[in-house]
This record gives sequence, structure tokens and C-alpha cells, in this order.
Amino acid sequence: MTKYDVIVIGGGPAGLTAGLYTSRAGLKSLLVERGMFGGQIVNAKHVKNYPGFPEGISGSELGSLMYQQAVKYNLEIITAEVTSLAQGQSYDISTTEGDFEAASIIIAAGSEYRKLGITGEKRLSGHGVSYCATCDGFLFRDREVAVIGGGDTAITDALELSQYAKKVYVINRRDQLRAEKLLQERAFALPKLEFIWNTAVDKVSGEKMVSGLELRNIKTGQQSNLKVDGAFVAVGLTSNSRGFFNTLEVDDAGYIVTNEMMATSAPGIFAAGNIRRNSSRQVATAVGDGATAAMSAFRYLQKMR
Repeated sequence: MTKYDVIVIGGGPAGLTAGLYTSRAGLKSLLVERGMFGGQIVNAKHVKNYPGFPEGISGSELGSLMYQQAVKYNLEIITAEVTSLAQGQSYDISTTEGDFEAASIIIAAGSEYRKLGITGEKRLSGHGVSYCATCDGFLFRDREVAVIGGGDTAITDALELSQYAKKVYVINRRDQLRAEKLLQERAFALPKLEFIWNTAVDKVSGEKMVSGLELRNIKTGQQSNLKVDGAFVAVGLTSNSRGFFNTLEVDDAGYIVTNEMMATSAPGIFAAGNIRRNSSRQVATAVGDGATAAMSAFRYLQKMR
């Protein structure tokens, strides 16, 4: 079993930053990522609020630059899923690509798109049901689509889709949006966008492709059908911390509890980015979390030696 000073779980901005810092500090480091390096940010068409890029930068390019910088300092990286974590004198990590041992762990596994959990959603995922307007919006040129949600992500998706779709319905369970004021103003000014308030989606209809949505007014209970070619779900994120429940303290929503130095309830394990409680879920703060977690791991290992 290969031994490492630090194993970083997750290859988003927090994980890549943590790996960059630990490898630059001379610690033997491994980063394990199960999917796409760069995390959720790679789905962003244009990142305008990350310092150092006054004209903005695409999420995929920013993620690629972070990856290139991390591996430049001999950070080892594998694409695999962590299947178990066990504590002994050190930590044993089992993955789909083998087993490893680490003196310290940084968990930066992030979050994933929250699902509605309704009939038809899973079956038609990739066949009209999407969680990424930037990725799939162009597929719905001159068609009618729905965005489900009322926060920043939902309204950003609706604005993105308005560049392609003939009509965009925004379906919200409340009678007002939670999105920031500037996004709301832009959305309300677009004639292509139509808002359906106080409404839940009970079912995604369609055989091979999405053909419509079954709706229910939350206040009156009245049911209706909305004919659309696509449904973009934007109802938030859920923590990827399920595999760590038995090892670490988590809050009621499943986010890992840390202190200000990113330390968890287990010695030598740190958490950074969207996976930890009270994260602001911004790229800039994820990078800061990753750097803090790496420095905390370095200090922890110094005390252990």
C-alpha cells in the first residue's frame, strides 16, 4: 500500500489549491478526483468575480489553469472514487483504483446538483432533463424550456437559456425570487421569460425525450400540464459527504463541521470548500479554504513527527 503524507479528496478549486500548497511544501501528496478536474466551476460560461481576471474567464479555462499549476509541483493525481476511509495509526483509503495510506487527509469533495426526486426525472436525465444550462442550453435552440428554482443559479440559467430558447418558463415554489436583485431585474425585463409562481413540479413527462411537466399550485392544489422540450433543474446543491458520515461530525444537511482552520472532528482530517458547513460556495473562498487546510495539515504533520 502506497503511503502519502497527505491525500486530497476532490479536484475542484479547494482540492487543487490544497494539493498545490502541500506539494510545494515538500509533502508527498496524492489528489483523488472521481470526475472532472475543476469541480462545478467548469460549468460556468463566464466567471466575472474571481480576482486577477478583470475581463472574466471561462470556468473550464480557470479549472484547467488550476490543474496545470497543481501538477507542476509534483502533485500526484488519479481519477478514482473513494469507497471507504478507515482510521488506524494513520488513515487507510480505499478507491476504485487501489488502496492508499495517508498521515493526513483533506476532504474537498464538493457538492452535486440537488435532484427533485420526482417521477421521470432520473429516467429522462440527459434526454431533456439537465442540471447545467451552460452545458446543454444550445441543444434547445428555438424550443420551449422550463427552469425549476428561484435562486441565483436558476435565474442565471434562465438568462443563459434565453439566448437559445424560444420561451423560458421559470417555475418557483414561492411567490418571489431568492436571486440577487440585479439578476431579478435582468430576468423581469426579458419578454422571453415567463414566471410561474407558487408551483411545484410533480412529474416529468415524456417517452424517449421530455415532452412536458405536471405542475401543482401549492396554494390551491390545482394541477396543470406544461408542454416543454427541456427541464433545467436548479434547486441547489447537496454535500458529497455521505462516505464520511461514520468518521466525521456533520450538520443536519450533511455538511462537514470544521473550525476556522478547516479541522474536522477527527485528528489529521481537514475539509475545504463546498463540502464544509457555512461555506459561501464561491471559487475565491474555496481557494482560501484549500490553502488554509493545506497549511493546517502541514502543521499537524510537523507536530506528529
